[in-house]
Amino acid sequence: MDLLWTLVIIAVILVLVGILYYMQKKHISFAKRVFSALLMGIVIGSVMQLAFASDSPVLKTSLDWISIIGTGYVNLLKMIVIPLIMVSIISAIVNLKSHTSLGKISTYVLVTLLLTVFISALVGIATANTFHLTAEEITVGQAETDRAEYLEGKVSTVQDQTIPQQILNFIPQNPFQDMTGDRATSTIAVVIFSAFLGISALGIQKKKPEEAETFQKIINSLYAVVMRMVTFILRLTPYGILGLMTKTIATTNIAGIIALSKFVIANYVALIVMFAIHFLIILLMKLNPATYFKKAFPTLTIAFTSRSSAGTLPLTIEMQTKKLGIPESIANFAASFGTTIGQNGCAGVYPAMLAVMIAPAVGINPMSIGFIAKLSIIVAISSFGIAGVGGGATFAALMVLSAMNLPVGLAGLLISVEPLIDMGRTALNVNDAMLAGLVTARLTSELDVKVYDLPVDEDSAATL
Repeated sequence: MDLLWTLVIIAVILVLVGILYYMQKKHISFAKRVFSALLMGIVIGSVMQLAFASDSPVLKTSLDWISIIGTGYVNLLKMIVIPLIMVSIISAIVNLKSHTSLGKISTYVLVTLLLTVFISALVGIATANTFHLTAEEITVGQAETDRAEYLEGKVSTVQDQTIPQQILNFIPQNPFQDMTGDRATSTIAVVIFSAFLGISALGIQKKKPEEAETFQKIINSLYAVVMRMVTFILRLTPYGILGLMTKTIATTNIAGIIALSKFVIANYVALIVMFAIHFLIILLMKLNPATYFKKAFPTLTIAFTSRSSAGTLPLTIEMQTKKLGIPESIANFAASFGTTIGQNGCAGVYPAMLAVMIAPAVGINPMSIGFIAKLSIIVAISSFGIAGVGGGATFAALMVLSAMNLPVGLAGLLISVEPLIDMGRTALNVNDAMLAGLVTARLTSELDVKVYDLPVDEDSAATL
């Protein structure tokens, strides 16, 4: 009987895949296909959640097969991340007209990322205080205890490091090792290595113009090939979302969400407030936030379901250049830096809320001006080098809590709702990276407003 139900579920998924393929052949817009896949995943995942227990062999076996679609898609995205970061950064630099442009672009991107993560820390602090969140309210079970012990063991990797030592970790000693993602700071190390390589190529344009031109042609060719691969993978997005959303809903810990509903609600209130601030910034740039949201929706959806800022990188770049009218050089910088610096959700809201929750347990008033000021500054500094993959938020929490001399083990109490809140955090992270590109393009007068204002169904993403 278990085998029969497993085959029925797999058959239903294959039918839904067929429907999505039919929609693609009928040239239905990319955004509509993504939204349809999202709804399909929610429906089939909810049915599986209600029909089968969490330890059911049917659920386990069917989700193993469904993971080929969902997790397989995320793995393909991750596969292309490091090559994309490298050729994007190098291409962006070698195609700049001057060193001055490089300085302006990098400055605007970094300032936007750091300013928003500082604001997100304040929002996290305010929300946690408004909801009167404390770690003492949370029930401790075996899973929470195990998670607390794990975090206390991990804190030794960051607790004894000074800020200068943490900065040194960003500098690549072996770029080939960092290309494997071996370290928590590997991504930013690859960004730094790529930037040095691009700047070096830019520096020989006058002395060795022929070599510089040859290198530029090679990089541009590599960039074209990599972006073609990106386009191919992005066409699989609706199918990936179907698989990811089905698995997420089917395996959601409903009891844990109910027990920690106060924190979950507070967390999403903080994330929504930050999204609102992002849209306010767009409005201040004299652009229509509604247009932005409609175009950004597919990217935010895959960020939400995949829980990986780095994995969403290809779509983040594609969306900026093809739908928002942002030049490739700026989009590449913003997306690449945004995967490692200033992540509003994982490195801003989350560690700030945890610090406020834990502070009363050690006799600290979380509403004191001194505590708030110190926490906000530490969050902004610690946001450098946070990996845009699963576990990035945990690493950020370890850095912030240890710097604030707060017990990190209490952060393990939220393990049952970690996947749910991580979805919203990742979407906010990706949105901030795209915002940095948009603000930079606008301030440097390089934004193609005509492309930005195009209706969703008329932009190039409809052809994916």
